[in-house]
Amino acid sequence: MKFEYDKEANAAYIYVDESIGNGEAVKTIELNQNIILDFDSKGKLLGVEILDAKEVLNEKVLLQAQPN
Repeated sequence: MKFEYDKEANAAYIYVDESIGNGEAVKTIELNQNIILDFDSKGKLLGVEILDAKEVLNEKVLLQAQPN
């Protein structure tokens, strides 16, 4: 698992599968306005996008993220 944070976009991404290729995420589910799940064609969870990350996540968590 890998965790990235883009300060400029204020968005974080948790890679459940660290080797997501272009176009591999074929289905997305928006849980709410800040949390989006990405799935492959077999229904396997690939990753979780977190928008407005500073408002949603604890600052300590963001400090542990790899910069994007």
